[in-house]
Amino acid sequence: MRNQPKYSLFKNARYAVEGFFEVFAHETSFKIEVILSVAVWAGLLFVEMPLVAKAALGLSMLLVLIAELANSAIERVVDLVTKEKHTLAKHAKDAGATMVLFAVIFAAVVWLVTLYLVYFAE
Repeated sequence: MRNQPKYSLFKNARYAVEGFFEVFAHETSFKIEVILSVAVWAGLLFVEMPLVAKAALGLSMLLVLIAELANSAIERVVDLVTKEKHTLAKHAKDAGATMVLFAVIFAAVVWLVTLYLVYFAE
């Protein structure tokens, strides 16, 4: 049996908000990505382009934030298990960093393709 409290929508939402602010307070890269994403989302409101293009651009930024949150969770669990340098701990943290890198590359490709299709393809 799992050691888990009874499900509550409001408690779970509170845990999610607390998790967001904990990572925002302690991870510089996440803070930068959140600020950049909010600026991009705000800017997309004023750009003339199809809604589907705006959605692709905005969601690609969201994917980067999701990957960074997952990476932060991996790092915290590894640090909880061991403070010593261990090959498996390094591999887990490196895999998390790779996840973020791939999300950033994916977002960049989405941006390049979308902007090309909207503004240059005829």
